Amino acid sequence: MTLRTAALFLMGLGLGVGGCDKAQPAPGTTAPPLDSVTLGYFANVTHAQAVLGVSSGDFQTALEPTQLKTKVFNAGPELIQALNAGAVDIGYVGPGPVLSADVNSDGQAVRVISGSAANGVVIVASKESGIYSFADLKGKRIATPQLGNTQDVSARHYVTATLGQPDASNVKEVRNSQQSGMMARGLIDAAWVPEPWGARLINETGAVLIGEEKDLWPNHEFSLTVIVTTPKFLAKHPDIIQKILTVHHQWTVRLSGHSTDYADQLNDALVALGGKKMPSDVIRAALGRTEFTDDPLPETFKTMEQWSHDLTFIKSAPDLTGLFETDIIHGVISSEPARQP
Repeated sequence: MTLRTAALFLMGLGLGVGGCDKAQPAPGTTAPPLDSVTLGYFANVTHAQAVLGVSSGDFQTALEPTQLKTKVFNAGPELIQALNAGAVDIGYVGPGPVLSADVNSDGQAVRVISGSAANGVVIVASKESGIYSFADLKGKRIATPQLGNTQDVSARHYVTATLGQPDASNVKEVRNSQQSGMMARGLIDAAWVPEPWGARLINETGAVLIGEEKDLWPNHEFSLTVIVTTPKFLAKHPDIIQKILTVHHQWTVRLSGHSTDYADQLNDALVALGGKKMPSDVIRAALGRTEFTDDPLPETFKTMEQWSHDLTFIKSAPDLTGLFETDIIHGVISSEPARQP
């Protein structure tokens, strides 16, 4: 997939939202070297480039002498809040919180600088829930990682727009790490979650895989994780952005071709972040449902923009022109040959 999306980038077809990128900072305007830079991400399979780039030391090596600091989050709204507060400089996050940040700041808060992952979201149900298909989710207690995060927006849209519920009050905010215990106790019926949390629920509770969210999208593909920063940081430190994106792209190439080759390494890295060691087949299943790409798939943002507006997460549809500033990742893709793992 990476080779396809890289080609799309280079032909200029990857920016299908309101025209081309905003003007980039003029050459020679970079700020003095930073003492440190803070990267935010989640302990998820769907953030594998970040997890592996940090655990391998690749990000730190590329940034020398600047020190890499990291913050790990449960879901996107928390990360965006940290980005807005200056506690994070660059982050891996989903489209839903990015859109909220964009509209709430009149387009001034955030810039998408690369894609990272597509798909990788599953809907699983307790074996006692009586849920055997997407249609059976109507009225059931569905857990999502956080109110307003990307899975939460998708789940709420589905139960109201497709299943015809009058509201989405049955969609509950439950932290990923708490869902297994709640499902085992019968407190939730289903979960709409990114990997590896779905695979973990299947393994730990005997949950049933109802389907993948990609099956609900017209082209069976949607953007799940992108890389963001602030306009100010991008303007002042394009050198830092380039170093981060170069390592990111290297891991994207490796994972897009042979993701399961890195299953054990990823498993160990997730454990080091406080997670539970997963059986080999569980993490391989999670990786198999996730695609890794440098393309942010802007069409996803156009769709989720409408969903978020319908759900009143955003008051008005944002003008997405300028949200995507991807010249640096374009340059990385075109100048660095794909590396073999």
